[in-house]
Amino acid sequence: MHPEISARLEQPPHLVARQQALAAGMSAREVDRLVRVGVWVAVWRGVYATADHVASLATRSARQRLHDDAVTACTRLEHVRSHDSAAVVWGLAVPLPAEPVTHLTVPVPVTARSRPQRCRSSRGVKHHLAPYGGADLPTVVDGVPVLGLARTAVDLGREHDLPTGVAAVDAALHAGVTRGELTAVTERMNCWPNINRVRQAIDLGDGGAESLGESLARLLVLRLGRGRPQTQFGLSRDGRTAFADLRIGRHLFEFDGRMKYHRGFGDGRSAEQVVWDEKVRQDWFCSYQLGMSRLVWADVIGPGTTAALTRLEREVAYTEARFGSDISDLAPYVVPRRRWAAA
Repeated sequence: MHPEISARLEQPPHLVARQQALAAGMSAREVDRLVRVGVWVAVWRGVYATADHVASLATRSARQRLHDDAVTACTRLEHVRSHDSAAVVWGLAVPLPAEPVTHLTVPVPVTARSRPQRCRSSRGVKHHLAPYGGADLPTVVDGVPVLGLARTAVDLGREHDLPTGVAAVDAALHAGVTRGELTAVTERMNCWPNINRVRQAIDLGDGGAESLGESLARLLVLRLGRGRPQTQFGLSRDGRTAFADLRIGRHLFEFDGRMKYHRGFGDGRSAEQVVWDEKVRQDWFCSYQLGMSRLVWADVIGPGTTAALTRLEREVAYTEARFGSDISDLAPYVVPRRRWAAA
């Protein structure tokens, strides 16, 4: 393989276009052979990455970013990345499809009589013909032109279901966007598709959610019909301070992602030590006469939510029967919720 092409594949974005390989002196037969034997993988039409690099991408966001980079390498239309593609660049924790779809927003021509919003999809790419301007804060992040955080969150809410919209709003609020900025974007889209769903997501949003799992867990807890849970409920006593993801009355809810228990996560503790520390932490919370439920991915998304909801109903009822729901006695120990970027 040509050394310049090898160097290109080893550096971000780890892609090479067919025309680049041919221009470097590689033959079409050589390129085709590398794809045929599985050394290279076609990420998109005429754009390749090494099979080893593709196999190393462990997350959907990483695979989405690679697909987006491949598509935009061949796109000549004026555009900015938007929707899922902008969310990945911004680092927003939102659900992504198993098979990446690149979203590009193409500006409406200034000569157009009206300024509609419409789109077309083809071969893993969705072009959105839609107006955007300075109020949408288009910018460049990591070398990529994207729409602003507020516009991205609103676009995600229109494009996908309500849980995705809530997760996008949560992530935007956590990153420093205000609810007023999100509302202002919706006002500029008054007649756009699914804008009412976005308004619901903004109303339900909470910047205290620190992950996608916490956002989905909060939506599940809301279905208990006991009001909106408090996020990041904190207690402090005897030199220990801890925050629970969610609280209703005297019952706490914790979301556990699998990565929490992997060796090397965060501070390098072993899985065994993480499990033990979590047990000690839960025992400490429960010493305040609080109940606790723990949730995993299978509880908050997919068919397992029905069984999880039944379990939560039972566990919350048990806590209320034992300890009631008033927490006024905890006032000396309650500490303010964690601060996030939003004011």
